[in-house]
Amino acid sequence: MQHDALHSRTLLERIFHAVCFEGIATAILAPTAAWLMQRSVVEMGGLSILLATLAMVWNIIYNAAFDKLWPVIRVVRTTRVRALHALGFECGFIIIGVSVVALVLGVSLVQAFMLEMGFFLFFLPYTMLYNWIYDALRLRVIKHRQRRIPVQN
Repeated sequence: MQHDALHSRTLLERIFHAVCFEGIATAILAPTAAWLMQRSVVEMGGLSILLATLAMVWNIIYNAAFDKLWPVIRVVRTTRVRALHALGFECGFIIIGVSVVALVLGVSLVQAFMLEMGFFLFFLPYTMLYNWIYDALRLRVIKHRQRRIPVQN
């Protein structure tokens, strides 16, 4: 039981992880992007929500595949592994995001790519840091719950 609780994640937990990740990022990016792009907060907020929704779906798919291919019981989540994890996620999402940004903002693919590079520079360290903190807090919650449940013989 302890092995399963520590190393497996339910679909509900994956959804929780993704929603929290995107909610925090959107709260940071929508006003920042509006200011930098000289666009309305509503327009950039809408774009942020659309991209966040697409990113949540991508997040769930990507992390499920990552955990299946490199499970935590076989691969220690070192700084290098976390950096490669974040890099893989962001590169995959750039492909999705560039076309959406170009379509929604009515800009060229080159302009959309440049905006995506700005998002990438934000999300690469954010993704790594968020997952590191999430994993540490998750472990603390699991250990706390295990201490509260009496051992049955």
